[in-house]
Amino acid sequence: MNRAWIGCVLMIGGSLAGQGGGGLDEAAARARSAWLAHDPAALLAGSPGVTLEIPGADPSSAISRDQASELLGRYLRTSQERAVEVRVAREMEEGRGYVELQRRFIVTGTTEERHETVFLGFRRRGNQWVVVELRTAR
Repeated sequence: MNRAWIGCVLMIGGSLAGQGGGGLDEAAARARSAWLAHDPAALLAGSPGVTLEIPGADPSSAISRDQASELLGRYLRTSQERAVEVRVAREMEEGRGYVELQRRFIVTGTTEERHETVFLGFRRRGNQWVVVELRTAR
């Protein structure tokens, strides 16, 4: 095979890989990093509003990004992350995605490790994926 043909195959393969949710994979990685850093503003950046269901807060209909960020920040302040893994990142339908994070953490002042699943609903806004729903389950 000549180099031009190999380059063409690589370009086509790369663009096809990006169509199937590669952007969502990148959004999942950013969400993981933001969660590890306890940075809810980064996690919710670009979101028009968020449905939030976390311990210590009443389940909500969509609330503002700032309000959701504040509630999530309060929740995260009480814990220290041990690990956060992306378990699933899948586009469910055009412009709607689902990401599942598995976290291991301790509550500040304790040594018992806990596990929690974080479910994130994403929507595509323009060329980026933004969080529109966040739920946790133990």
